[in-house]
Amino acid sequence: MIISRTPYRISFFGGGSDYPQWYRSNGGQVLATSINKYCYITCRYLPPFFEHRIQVVYSKIESHQTVDQIEHPAVREILKHLEIERGVEIHHDGDLPARSGMGSSSSFTVGLLHALYALKGYMPSKSQLAKEGIHIEQERLRETVGSQDQILAAHGGFNHITFSSDEDISVRPITLPTERVSELNNHLMLFYTGLKRTASDIAGSYVPGIEDRDSQLRVIMETVDEGISILNSDQDISRFGELLHQAWNAKSSMSSKVSNPHVDEIYNRARSAGAVGGKLLGAGGGGFMLLFVHPSQQANVREELSRLIHVPFKFESAGSQIIFFDAEEDYSDADQARANQSLDAFQELASSDV
Repeated sequence: MIISRTPYRISFFGGGSDYPQWYRSNGGQVLATSINKYCYITCRYLPPFFEHRIQVVYSKIESHQTVDQIEHPAVREILKHLEIERGVEIHHDGDLPARSGMGSSSSFTVGLLHALYALKGYMPSKSQLAKEGIHIEQERLRETVGSQDQILAAHGGFNHITFSSDEDISVRPITLPTERVSELNNHLMLFYTGLKRTASDIAGSYVPGIEDRDSQLRVIMETVDEGISILNSDQDISRFGELLHQAWNAKSSMSSKVSNPHVDEIYNRARSAGAVGGKLLGAGGGGFMLLFVHPSQQANVREELSRLIHVPFKFESAGSQIIFFDAEEDYSDADQARANQSLDAFQELASSDV
């Protein structure tokens, strides 16, 4: 049995420039970090005593004989990608809800790749996990998604990620004094808006014509350098919050689906209660809202947004990990074939009139 643990992420600046439709022509960059909220994947080879060969447990339970029957698109394509031919059982658990802007789908993809590779007795590099996660989501699933989530899920850490026009990706950890990192973390608050949405649907409203949003994306990319400059200087950390507000205004102008009246109301109430800036995480439309709030004002903001779930978090740096590995003695393919024949015979007998 294998258990992988893969972090979710929060993105500060540069979101939108990580879509290949943009960076293949213009380059791109983001400033983002993984956090201590995780996706857990448990998998094992299935013993040959069950009527099904494959079972997948997430918000629903799927039991099938073949990979092609699997409804969950990422599970189906990853099993094909890794050429898993034996029976398997896969369970998913997450600290945060899906479709909430935390990069959950990419954490699931990277975590499942990691767990199934370990099940096969192979340990991929973080770079390989990230690249294959991008391939699965963008090429096999044809989803309108960027490339930062898979990288953060695999590598972990607080990173400056750059995307070149030749599709080379660079991951540079942000090196800051511990006190500065803690200061930033202590000024951040995370709230769940209660609105679920599919990131690829929101992104689909602006990515196909992304070249027409040149001015907004260049402003968004510039905030990455400015954000890094603020953190590396002795400037008041509140300037980082003001920059978040500036970047959110630029992101909101990209499509009417990025925000909505409910989200705008939450954000305006938070600002009136003391938040300096903030943003919806992910493509927009709902999910989690990140706010920059001075510690002295955080009680006011919690009270103002008391109907929303507040989620305390810390930055993390480990990325996707295998946290449990038990190399049990496996049944052979011959054992599996004999078990299948026995089950077929039993089912035929049970269904007969004898």
